[in-house]
Amino acid sequence: MRTAWRRLLVPAISTVLMLAVLIGLGTWQVYRLRWKQGILDQVATAEAAPPIPLQADPAPYTKVSVTGRFRFDKVAQFGAEVRDLKAGPTMGYQQLVPLQRDGKPPVLVDRGWVPQRRTIPLDNPPGDVTVTGYVRPREVQHWFSPTDDSEVRQFYTLDPAAIGAAIGAPNLVPFTLVALGTSQPETYPAPETHLPRPPNNHLSYVITWYGLAVALAVIFGVWARKAIGT
Repeated sequence: MRTAWRRLLVPAISTVLMLAVLIGLGTWQVYRLRWKQGILDQVATAEAAPPIPLQADPAPYTKVSVTGRFRFDKVAQFGAEVRDLKAGPTMGYQQLVPLQRDGKPPVLVDRGWVPQRRTIPLDNPPGDVTVTGYVRPREVQHWFSPTDDSEVRQFYTLDPAAIGAAIGAPNLVPFTLVALGTSQPETYPAPETHLPRPPNNHLSYVITWYGLAVALAVIFGVWARKAIGT
């Protein structure tokens, strides 16, 4: 009997240590779940609230509104995204247009997704318009970022300073306004319909780590019972 218990010592210690790690990871994900849910609740509250006038230095992802005139002579393209349309998967891009304001620097507006091939004209309103959207911070180009093509005004890093210099609008504010609206069938650009929401997979991680801990305890219990019995 003593020999059997001695054989259990090292596996038991290893199992306890592994259980501590698995339970610790599961508990950490519980805290992460609560934290992420708090962020999602804040996003939902901001989305339901009316937009505020655009300030000089707005907080990222604030819902704002601004009035001005679109400079469609300086339009640019951002990114590459495939969407499923009636005709099938279609490649497209985000339309970027500076919004000229009286007495204030222009704002680079992401008006929404546009298919590369289309048979209908874009909805480009003339004159003064009021745009509602959220503030998207400036992006920084990294080693693995696709290379911008300023000659055709195709950009892959949302950097208003670099984009503005390439399209002839060097005094853009240092952030982008992503337009919010209701997508209409066969009407482009198709704006975003809600504020960005971070993914929330923490519940599945909680179940995974705690589930592994339970499975480990069961497996060790079955093994230990057989080891003692022998």
